[in-house]
Amino acid sequence: MRPGPVLLLLTLSLSAALQAEESPPQSLAAASSAQAQAATVEQRPTIGEEQSATLASELPANAGERENVQLQRLRQENQRLKLQLKKALAQAPHPLISEQQLWFAIGAAAGLLGVIVGALLRSNRRSRREWLN
Repeated sequence: MRPGPVLLLLTLSLSAALQAEESPPQSLAAASSAQAQAATVEQRPTIGEEQSATLASELPANAGERENVQLQRLRQENQRLKLQLKKALAQAPHPLISEQQLWFAIGAAAGLLGVIVGALLRSNRRSRREWLN
């Protein structure tokens, strides 16, 4: 049972008890109206329990509907993002050479640089050898 209806019932019963102690004796009509109020207060928890039972039975159905709506929204967003990606890729400029060709050119440049440096160093040694002879 929920604490809300219990607290409401307890509060109403305490306030009714305090009023009964402070006020002078009530007439018969006032007593019957108090009894009617007490009867309605006693019926409220059963009404609340019925409503909670119906809401509890509707909850799984509502959760399923919410999941379906969220799933559909996510699918639409996914399609929108895919289209946006395709547009961005189509607008991007294509490089002049591919990555593989770039690394081949870097390797060739490194090799050529090595040959040039080696030739320069060798030519200096030849001139020294000739000078010593």
